[in-house]
Amino acid sequence: MPARARIVLLAGDGLSTRVMYHGLREEFDIVEVILERKPSVFNMLRHRARKLGKAQALGQLGFILYSRVLGRISRRRIEALLRCHGLSDAPIPAQVITRVGSANEHGVASRLRQLAPQAVVVNGTRILSKKLLAAVDAPFVNTHMGITPAYRGVHGGYWALVNDDRMHCGVTVHLVDAGVDTGGILYQSLITPEADDNFTTYPILQLVQGLSWMRVALRDVVAGRLAPRASEGPSQQWYHPTLLGYWKTRWQRGVK
Repeated sequence: MPARARIVLLAGDGLSTRVMYHGLREEFDIVEVILERKPSVFNMLRHRARKLGKAQALGQLGFILYSRVLGRISRRRIEALLRCHGLSDAPIPAQVITRVGSANEHGVASRLRQLAPQAVVVNGTRILSKKLLAAVDAPFVNTHMGITPAYRGVHGGYWALVNDDRMHCGVTVHLVDAGVDTGGILYQSLITPEADDNFTTYPILQLVQGLSWMRVALRDVVAGRLAPRASEGPSQQWYHPTLLGYWKTRWQRGVK
């Protein structure tokens, strides 16, 4: 029986990381899970205020707070989707976790060199530095909740629906570079939301598809047949909607 591929999971703490871990561990040897501390929402919004304006940033804050309530309301739907696809969001065993303040800390690069993985699976981290990406001779592979390059940034599935662009409502598995979801594309597929789906369940539908493609991509790494393709077509980076914008779109277009 061939040896299982050595994988490091470099991620933010959350449901999608737990699902990713359990969805990969049976086939791949996840030698360590490096979890970075979640960046401060207020620091993120301070940056957004400088880039997009204070009114936009405050509107996004309102929506972020509302989306947490929506997530609790949608918990049964999320659990049903996970059960339907045989996925688990159980806690990751503590013994395989290393916690860090940021994935870009100097110690993370050193740790990756010690672990010598065949691939680094990235999930929900901040933008990774060029120095970190060059730390090991292994691909960094990410699952992006949107079809790139048209829907880079956050919540690509939602924005595709807002734009009545269902042919770009999906998920991308891609190599990570120093840009925002600009790395070479490995696999993409679309999702089909149902009537009881909403902003907080679209990412679960995307995760189901993305996890399947991540397994394929990691098999490609082991077999030496990784074949990324360049992004083509219009490109845009998206952010959170504002609370007012979300409700206006929901009322006018029915996008929840």
